[in-house]
Amino acid sequence: MNSRISVKNIVREFDGNRVLKGIGIQIGEGEIFGMLGPSGAGKTTLIKILTGQLVQTEGEAELLGTDTRRLTDREYSRIGMMLDNTGVYERLSCYDNLLLFARIYGLTAEKPEEALKRVGLWEAKNRPVQKLSKGMKQRLVLARAMMNEPTVLFLDEPTSGLDPANAMEIHKLIKKQREKGTTVFLTTHNMEEAAKLCDHVALLCEGSIVEYGNPKEICRRYNHQNKIRLSLKDGRQVLLENNHDGAEKIYDCLKDGLVEAIHSTEPDLETVFMELTGRSFE
Repeated sequence: MNSRISVKNIVREFDGNRVLKGIGIQIGEGEIFGMLGPSGAGKTTLIKILTGQLVQTEGEAELLGTDTRRLTDREYSRIGMMLDNTGVYERLSCYDNLLLFARIYGLTAEKPEEALKRVGLWEAKNRPVQKLSKGMKQRLVLARAMMNEPTVLFLDEPTSGLDPANAMEIHKLIKKQREKGTTVFLTTHNMEEAAKLCDHVALLCEGSIVEYGNPKEICRRYNHQNKIRLSLKDGRQVLLENNHDGAEKIYDCLKDGLVEAIHSTEPDLETVFMELTGRSFE
């Protein structure tokens, strides 16, 4: 795999407290990678190391083939960041915010207009940021992060506090970035969001990765019951073995028109996390 992000045995200490404990990941081209964990697990600390804002205590980290302790303007011009601290100017309009960053990045004057249209904010281009809704502000920050057509995009809790409709709009924009070949590094504690978006995820707990893989594969790996649940039209729930006898019973129920829905007993990512760590994401 052609890695755009490479992390090997990363440790980060603050006043003797190990926030990251030997993290290792490889993230390739056009991949949405999710670092999942509760608040305080170390997700934002890892992003800061990967973007050169912090230096690790031990280990090696590379971004676009360059040691993250030696990043230059060449690398920074190829990344986009959407972090908790939005960094937009509240009194400036949407357009003027993006125009300012376009000038900093040395981008053409057309880029702010393109970015605002891409996230559906062109009609609000003259509106001050302080008058935007939470969802609109999140889209503006994402527009700024994507304006330089980044090779790697860092998104720290991009849908935090958003309603489902606004979150879905952000998801669509993220998927379009993947279609263009952008590598997306996403942190979230929203397990449903990660399962929908990510090609691979790492479950992070107290600075250590406790599980890694494709979200669906991880859930199948911890499907200890391996059963099929039928929801019948009369309200009953029937749990069947996932074998030949169970298949025959499912067929009989389907033939008699009794079935409302069929489900597997695979756990979700949060259930897997709780099994591995004994704690929830809250």
